[in-house]
Amino acid sequence: MVLLAAIDQGTSSSRFLVFEADSGELLASHQIEVQQLFPNPGWVEMNPIEIVDTVKECMTKVAEQLESLSIAKYEIKSIGIANQRETTVVWDSETGMPLWNAIVWLDNRTEALAEESIKRTPSRSKDEFKRKTGLPIHPYFSALKLKWLMENVDIVKEANARGKLMFGTIDTWLIWKLTGEHVTDVTNASRTLLFDLHKRKWSTEMCEFFDIPQQLLPKIKSSAEIYGHITSGPFGGVAIAGCLGDQQAAMVGHNCLNRGDTKNTYGTGTFMLCNIGTNLKISKSGLLTTVGYQLGPESPLVFAFEGSGSIGGNVVRFLRDNFNFIKETRQKASNSYCFKDASEMEEICRSVDSTEGVVFVPCFTGLYTPYWDPTAKGTILGLTQVTTKAHICLAALQAVAFQSAEMLEEIQQELEDTPIHHFSTDGGMTANVLFNEIQSDIIGKPIKTLKITEITGWGAAVAAGIGSQQICLDAFSSKQPPATIYEPQTDERQREFEMSRWKKGVRRACNWSHTCS
Repeated sequence: MVLLAAIDQGTSSSRFLVFEADSGELLASHQIEVQQLFPNPGWVEMNPIEIVDTVKECMTKVAEQLESLSIAKYEIKSIGIANQRETTVVWDSETGMPLWNAIVWLDNRTEALAEESIKRTPSRSKDEFKRKTGLPIHPYFSALKLKWLMENVDIVKEANARGKLMFGTIDTWLIWKLTGEHVTDVTNASRTLLFDLHKRKWSTEMCEFFDIPQQLLPKIKSSAEIYGHITSGPFGGVAIAGCLGDQQAAMVGHNCLNRGDTKNTYGTGTFMLCNIGTNLKISKSGLLTTVGYQLGPESPLVFAFEGSGSIGGNVVRFLRDNFNFIKETRQKASNSYCFKDASEMEEICRSVDSTEGVVFVPCFTGLYTPYWDPTAKGTILGLTQVTTKAHICLAALQAVAFQSAEMLEEIQQELEDTPIHHFSTDGGMTANVLFNEIQSDIIGKPIKTLKITEITGWGAAVAAGIGSQQICLDAFSSKQPPATIYEPQTDERQREFEMSRWKKGVRRACNWSHTCS
C-alpha cells in the first residue's frame, strides 16, 4: 500500500493528513485551530511559533492514529505542504526565531504603502508591473508586507543590518523549521510581487523597486521535488517532496490539469483558479495571472488565471462571532467556518424566500478581484422595518456567490474561445446545500461540488508522491474525484437583475475610509 501525506496549514487551522494513494481515501488526520490576531482595524496576524507547534502536534497525533490502525509510519516516504499564501514571516537566521507575528494575506496595513508605491511608478498605475509579475500593486501580496516590516520594526532593521534577516511565506517557514532548508516553490514565489513570470526567477527590478535585498529570499524549486528531510519527530528522516500554495494544491486535487478547467474554493476567502496551459498570458482585466503548478523540475510551468476574493467563510464567522446570528454551534476559541455552522446557516436562510432587497457587501479588508480597492468597507443596503437576521444571512450567502460569478465572468472573457466545461467547488461553505443551489443559480452554470472534503491536502500529497517518484502524473490525472452536481433553476432575466443590484451595492462600498485624511 502506497501512502501519501500532507501538511495543510491554513488561515484557520493546521492539519496533517494521510491518504491511500490509489483510492485517495483519507486514512488518518488531525486538525488544530490556529488563532488569528487583530491588533488594529484592518490588521490580521498569526503567531509563527503557534503555526509550527500546531503542525508538529498534528503530525504526532496522526502517528498515534497510524499505530492504532496497525499502519507502519515508515510506509510514508514523503510529505507535501499546502499553505496559506502571501502570509509573511521574518526571522533571525542565527536563532531561528521569528522577529514579528506573521502578517496574514488578509492584512490591510500596507494600504498607504501601496498607494505610495503606485505613485512612484512611471504610469502611476497599480498595474505597472502586471506584465512582469501577473499581479497589481496591492496590500494582498508579500512584497509590501515585507517592506512594511523592514521599515517599521526595529528588530527587523537590526537583523537586516547584520545580514541575518530571513523571509518566507508559510511554506518556507515550515520547511525551514522542519528541515533547516530555506526554500519555496514556484507557486508561492509567484504570489510575492517579486517573481518574474517570464524569466521564472526572482526579479532584480522588483526587488530594487521595493528596496528588498534579494539574499533574504528563499531558493525557488518546482512544486514536486525533494526540498529537504525532516530532522526530528515521529516522521524524522521523511522527505518534504511537494509544496504548493493552498489554492494551487486544490487545483491539482480537483484534477484541473487541462486548459479551461476551473475550480473554486470557499475557505476564509474565495479563490477561483482556471488552468490556462503552459503558454503565459497576462490577464487584461482584474484577474491575477499566477503559476498553477510545476510538477517536477523538468516539467513545464502551468499557468492560471485567478480570481481572489476576500469574501468567503469569514462572512459567516463574522455573523456568528460579532452578531451571534449563529449561536448554537459557536465554539470556544473557534475562528473557523465549520460544517455545523453551515447546517445552522442553511436552516436560518431557508426560513425566508428572499432577502427582501437586502444586499450585503462584506468587504471587511477591501475588495479583491476584479476591483482591487483596499479602501472598500463592508456595507449592508436595502434595510427596512421587516428585515430580520434571516434576510441578512441569506444576503451573506448571496454575496459569496455574486463575488464568484464576477470572477467567472472575467475568466470566461479572458479565455475567449475556450469554454469552461469543468467547474468544480470545494471548501466549508459547500456543506450548505442551499449555498450550492444559490451559486449555480447566480452563475447560470452547473457546478460540481466535491465529496472529498480534504482536496487541498490531497493535492499537496499528490505533488509529494510525484516528487518522490511514488506515483506518476498520468495515473493520477485519469481519476476524477466524486462530486454532486447542482443545476441552475433561475431564469436569465432574474439572474441579470440580481447581478445588477449586487454591482450597485459594490459601487456604494468602494472608495470608503474610516479615518479623516
